[in-house]
Amino acid sequence: MSDEYPLYPELTEQGKEEAQRVMDSFKPKLRKLLDEVLGDLYTDVSYYVESDHWTNYRNALMDGFKDYGGGKPNHEHDYKELRRAIYQNHKDEILADLNQDLAEENERLKAQIEQLQQSLSEAQRNAVRVL
Repeated sequence: MSDEYPLYPELTEQGKEEAQRVMDSFKPKLRKLLDEVLGDLYTDVSYYVESDHWTNYRNALMDGFKDYGGGKPNHEHDYKELRRAIYQNHKDEILADLNQDLAEENERLKAQIEQLQQSLSEAQRNAVRVL
């Protein structure tokens, strides 16, 4: 940088006093604005930052559990270890829950088949009336 245009030029005593007055008048305004911004950040934003972070973390973790063959290569070993530990420590509960899930799915599908059969029968009766 040239000496002709220094970064911090020397001020006269009067210039220093004027600069100090400007800074002193600016401080309360800045402090008030800063208090507002930090208050908004703390009350309005911080809750979402934490919950958004937690949601992202939870989703990434769940993706690792659900996707046995995919995921990020550097996380694959971690997910395998977690799945193995959960399965070994909770095998009986997992099998019982899977059996219950299948039984509930079976009942849901039976109800859906009955509903479709009723709809088909109704459609056939209406078709006969039209003819």
